[in-house]
Amino acid sequence: MGSLPLDALQPLDPDTFAADSSAVVDFLAGYYRDVDKYPVRAADLEPGRLRRLLPEAAPEFGEPAERILADVRRDVLPGLTHWQSPSFFAYFPMNASAAGFAGEMLSVGLNVVPFMWVASPAAVELEATHATFQKGARLVGISPANFRVVPTAAASGYALTGAAVRAAVEGDVARGLVPLYLCATVGTTGIGAVDPVRELGEVARRHGMWLHVDAAYAGSAAICPEYQGYLDGAELADSVSMNPHKWFLTNMDCCCLWVASPAALTAALSTDPEYLKNAGGGKPQAAAGAGAIDYKDWQISLSRRFRAMKLWFVLRRYGAAGMRAHIRRHVAMAEWFERAVSADERFEVVAKRRFSLVCFRLRGGGDAMNRELLAAVNASGRVFMTHFVVEGKFVIRLAVGGAMTEMRHVGDAWELVQRTAEQLLQRR
Repeated sequence: MGSLPLDALQPLDPDTFAADSSAVVDFLAGYYRDVDKYPVRAADLEPGRLRRLLPEAAPEFGEPAERILADVRRDVLPGLTHWQSPSFFAYFPMNASAAGFAGEMLSVGLNVVPFMWVASPAAVELEATHATFQKGARLVGISPANFRVVPTAAASGYALTGAAVRAAVEGDVARGLVPLYLCATVGTTGIGAVDPVRELGEVARRHGMWLHVDAAYAGSAAICPEYQGYLDGAELADSVSMNPHKWFLTNMDCCCLWVASPAALTAALSTDPEYLKNAGGGKPQAAAGAGAIDYKDWQISLSRRFRAMKLWFVLRRYGAAGMRAHIRRHVAMAEWFERAVSADERFEVVAKRRFSLVCFRLRGGGDAMNRELLAAVNASGRVFMTHFVVEGKFVIRLAVGGAMTEMRHVGDAWELVQRTAEQLLQRR
């Protein structure tokens, strides 16, 4: 099966990390040293200023941190309202401290995802998790009884089909129900299946449904031309989302949302109390607000983090070519693992691999043996895998995607699976 070609992009190389972090810390220290020298809020800014200053596309090749920080100093800082200025007296304070920054560095540096206890026990015991999609639906008054889960099968790669969704929708309409929302997934969590976006978009258009494309995981792969076909039909969607914190080298949390009609969001979420109006700064209110985007009107909460900065920094630092190499490197590792599983007659690949997720299981051992295999592999402490259930079968998931994962780690994982399986089979 061979080894993978060496790749120059090492996104968590300790020396580069130390150098870039030091540059950013020095930059911020200088900023706070001089923050009271900046206008708290520039009076002569116009909406769209930063867009005109920045290029429309990511650089093909990565740039040094010093050049990026120079652009931040030149283009970004003059356009900020400086919340940490000692002369900022508007709204309520947004406190910051050296200890707070240190905690944030630890949080993003460890980069754990505490959505359930087993995923990161210490982190979950420090905080409460966020609500799931179904909880969110309940908040807007949609009963769980009105969720429709459309069955999938191996014949379609465990993806939805336009025919199955159309039949479900038409059945609901015949019963007097009003279909309103359809979610197509590009890269499902369980097995990486890809729903046919164009087919589902046509069904949604026919029945006036909101179509959302969830590309949280696999959307990152669309930076590579060979994977862009999986998003064919996205122009029919009302919204599309992808999570750069999953596979795009951007620390938790960062989610990108595209909407065909921003007015649909602002009509439902816009609030305009007097203390939030775009007034002040030496301009009439109408001029100050003309063309400005208030993202508070795109979301439920008022406050929001400056998440765009880290995504922009990632794109600048690694470039489009670096990000493509990052994605392809992980896919190549997963492809190697898939071939290794297929070559061992004791195992089977359960679902077609499309990206960097491989789903497999022991043949003939039933769910009990596969559960035991996964438990033993995880108990070793050397690797951590999860499971999914496909058509009633317990399957093991190996998802390649860690920034520091190399081919040797994938090879070691396969050797551990083989050795553990051999021990289990000998006891039977």
